[in-house]
Amino acid sequence: MNYDLIIARYGEIGIKSPRVRSRFEKKLVKNIKATFECKVDRNQGRIYIFPEDFDEGLDQLNYVFGVVSYSPAVSTHTSYEDIDETLTKYTESLIEDGVLDENTKFAIKCRRVGTHDFSSQEMAAHCGGVVRNVVQAPVDLSNPDLTIFVEVREDDTYIFHEKIKGPGGLPLGTQGKVVALISSGIDSPVAAYLMMKRGCEVIALNCDNAPFAGPKSTEVFELLVGQLNKYAKGAPIKKRVVPYGEYLQAAKDHAPEKMTCVLCKSGMYHIAEKLALKLGADAVVDGSSVGQVASQTLSNILTTRYGVDIPVLSPLIGLDKEEITEIAKKIGTFQYSKIDDGGCKAVPKYPETHSELDRVLEARKKMNQDEEIQKAFDNIRRLD
Repeated sequence: MNYDLIIARYGEIGIKSPRVRSRFEKKLVKNIKATFECKVDRNQGRIYIFPEDFDEGLDQLNYVFGVVSYSPAVSTHTSYEDIDETLTKYTESLIEDGVLDENTKFAIKCRRVGTHDFSSQEMAAHCGGVVRNVVQAPVDLSNPDLTIFVEVREDDTYIFHEKIKGPGGLPLGTQGKVVALISSGIDSPVAAYLMMKRGCEVIALNCDNAPFAGPKSTEVFELLVGQLNKYAKGAPIKKRVVPYGEYLQAAKDHAPEKMTCVLCKSGMYHIAEKLALKLGADAVVDGSSVGQVASQTLSNILTTRYGVDIPVLSPLIGLDKEEITEIAKKIGTFQYSKIDDGGCKAVPKYPETHSELDRVLEARKKMNQDEEIQKAFDNIRRLD
């Protein structure tokens, strides 16, 4: 099939106010152009993409947030003669490609925009006749095997039969910045992905637990961010690594052993908050899921976030491991998260699962947490 263009559609952007809708559309177009070489027009709820490499365009639109669906299409002038000629050739191509034959039940769906001297039903019936002049396939409007769409506008008409599902969500970069705590595990990259899908630009923060963890954990972090960056065209993910081993050692030396994981998570939130304030982000994101590990019981979620003044968002909070893993496989991060990085050797044999705030505050004071946090923060390094 010799397609002319790709028609991209968005969803909830269409219910925004005209001013916001226009801003979101412009950002979506900018992100598409940053993803692959193309020309883009937008008109009345549709985005028309003319890629330099058509196959690349069809593949890369899977990574552009805000695109709900898209269709490779052919275009023609809006007149009966031109529509008949183009639809005839389109039908012949469908037959050549094995998509349509005399046993294929088909339907025509017509959508009009603008003023025309025919109704959508009349044009659909007319186009059905054009198809049947090429192949005597049965018409079935209720349960067709193939639907051919004819979208009629004032000057141009577009014909297509595929609607490919896109990633959906909001255009990346329309909802501000977040600092996402990303480890080498399965959960946190999925959490970052879901916030990107809601339009948030991501700053990825990894805590390097050496000597309690090996260099493999940082390597896996970079691989995970590399995969997430496929979805971040137009707003690439910034990478930061904070040396965290000295902080963990202080926790183990001066606080109860069972409190190590609680103090670890608490320190991560405070460091992420400092980075957010420095880089103009509005929230911290993590991969917490209620009850999944010791630091994610409700009581520990409360105590570890105590004193953090900006929102801490946990988009996975109600999902189980199986659901999270399915998303990870879908977005391509699972293959990296399952790499064995040796784990964290600072985890105590019996970690605290029901921490009390006064005891946590006492442990934070004993380890001089504020000073340890500042020391770690002062040594954050960039990986980008």
